Amino acid sequence: QEQLLESGGGLAQAGESLRLSCTASERTFNNNALGWFRQAPGKEREFVAAMGWSGTSTYYADSVKGRFTISRDSAKNTVYLHLNYLKPDDTAVYYCAAHYFGSFNDAGSYNNWGQGTQVTVSS
Repeated sequence: QEQLLESGGGLAQAGESLRLSCTASERTFNNNALGWFRQAPGKEREFVAAMGWSGTSTYYADSVKGRFTISRDSAKNTVYLHLNYLKPDDTAVYYCAAHYFGSFNDAGSYNNWGQGTQVTVSS
């Protein structure tokens, strides 16, 4: 499988912002919707946001709507997740994934995952 490379995680205080990046191959970027999921310790992986393959459709979990924004740079084959107004509850490992089939908010609909990047938010 073609690799998804994530970067941009780190430490932040509540209320601050971070930007995560996910760089895909040109083929993956142009043919697959890309999504972001997160997993906190002891919890299941949960959907955060996704963007359709054409870049015209976006989807967000209710928990991040209005705070997080997904965007893309086609010249760089990169999807970004802008994390604004961070809360301690946003602390998790964030994963980028390529959508294969099915609902965008279902982890089982994705067949290619990045290695994850840690986001830690202190109060």
